[in-house]
Amino acid sequence: MKKLVHTFIFVSAAFLMFLSCAEEQNFDQFDDLSVEPTVASSIFYFESDEATINAAGTGAFYTQNFTFEAFNESFIAENVLDGNITYEVENTTTKELQITVDFLDADDNVLDSESFVIEAAPTAILERQITYGDGGRSLDILRNTTNIRVSGENLGDATSTSSLTEPKIILRSSAEFRLKLR
Repeated sequence: MKKLVHTFIFVSAAFLMFLSCAEEQNFDQFDDLSVEPTVASSIFYFESDEATINAAGTGAFYTQNFTFEAFNESFIAENVLDGNITYEVENTTTKELQITVDFLDADDNVLDSESFVIEAAPTAILERQITYGDGGRSLDILRNTTNIRVSGENLGDATSTSSLTEPKIILRSSAEFRLKLR
């Protein structure tokens, strides 16, 4: 009798599980998924103290090329939707300065350029944001850039010295780009 009760319970449970509500799974939902993360990175950091600027005299005091490989990977170059490059310039020197950032292709042709004329200290920190893609500059500029040239020019004198502690010019840059992963 005990065996019959256990068999009845087992058969009943199996029957109820068979009849239970279970929605059929749709594994095609992945095709409708769209992922667009934002990737952020620093691009370069430039700093020069007032003594170095004075030692170079008036005119050019700095030129440096930086390798830019962000878009060398085809996955990134093909899937970038848009982005922003942010520049931040801080000058605590007694010099009026011009800083120029050039985006260069493999043959050193200038694809894009951004120039900053900075007054002598005291000045507020200058921030500039440049948009690429969607209503901004062409993304092809960044896709074809292999080097970034940063150059600095002293538009002031070569003798004055700031009374501030450690006077210098600082240029920071960072980027945020939106990618389409699917």
